[in-house]
Amino acid sequence: MKADATILKEIYEQRPSAPIGLLSRDEKDRLIERGVVGLYRWYLARSQATRNWNPDKSFNWRAFRTDHSPELNYILEGFYAVEQYVPDYVSKMLYGFVRKSHGRSQFQIRWGSEEQKHTDGWLNTLLFSRFRSFQWIEDYKQIMRDAPEWYLPWDDAHHMLFYTVIQERATQINYLNMAAIAGGKSDKPELANEVDPVLEQVCLTIATDEAAHYNFFLEVARLMFYYYPAQSLEALMDVIKHFAMPAGDIIPNFKRFEEAVANAGIFYPRVYVHDILQPVLRNLSVHDRKAFTYGVRRSRMVPDPDGNMRDTSLFDTINYGALQQAVKRLYGRIEKHEQEVGFADIDATCFVPSGLDADSLSN
Repeated sequence: MKADATILKEIYEQRPSAPIGLLSRDEKDRLIERGVVGLYRWYLARSQATRNWNPDKSFNWRAFRTDHSPELNYILEGFYAVEQYVPDYVSKMLYGFVRKSHGRSQFQIRWGSEEQKHTDGWLNTLLFSRFRSFQWIEDYKQIMRDAPEWYLPWDDAHHMLFYTVIQERATQINYLNMAAIAGGKSDKPELANEVDPVLEQVCLTIATDEAAHYNFFLEVARLMFYYYPAQSLEALMDVIKHFAMPAGDIIPNFKRFEEAVANAGIFYPRVYVHDILQPVLRNLSVHDRKAFTYGVRRSRMVPDPDGNMRDTSLFDTINYGALQQAVKRLYGRIEKHEQEVGFADIDATCFVPSGLDADSLSN
């Protein structure tokens, strides 16, 4: 019996625009895990060599200004409050999603140890600003410790990965913008008298950590995009639509903090779009935000032989060739580190193409 022409036409239209990858789900998961382990080892070595600072000893706290405006001090309180929930950030991710992954669980522990320094650094800005009494700060700390636990905004590791990418970039930008104020580079006249070299050094030091964290999560996100592009696009779109900084619902006076950072030009919608979202999309080899949104809206999901869902408009949205080159550069750093240590003599981590590279697309 001859098939109905309309059915054949519909099947043809739903065919993926690129050939099916050759890797099974298990193989892709194995490759991602190997890449993350190699990335973590490289990250740890670089972190210990270049960013081994101490929140008490690395800054001249006695020179910290004690006459900052209440608005600036409210921002310092907010930065400290956000970092106060590091135990929740670490434990929820570690035991909720990444415990079975050697690379991601090890990094989560390392990330927590570095974020703990940020907590102590921001605590010291509160102490040495003299804006609040020591007892007030102790009470504030206890209020936050007594608050309900922070819970993950998403219930799967894929969404949380992209949430973390955006959150780390946002935190980096927040601290860089505060450093600009402390360095006398703000374009707001009302902030001209907030210059403080010690605060500037603190902000730049912590922002450097946040940049390193962002780059780690970005590389993991690239691996996920490379091997699971359709699922990654969907997760990224969801996170962008519903993103909010962590712990805002449990931090005391969070609304005042939000208003203070917006008034100071540190974080507000334009900063979110231009300094956070656009660089994130560009670094993930996703086309501009408008094309990205359009591509996701018009995508049609179809299954491949391995049971994975494929996006029919995938390559209208991702510059897959650029993404593959970025992943190759990551493996280049991993290979160099493994050769220096000797890991390469035992079981080298090697780049394996997904089967969706530019050459296969042209066939």
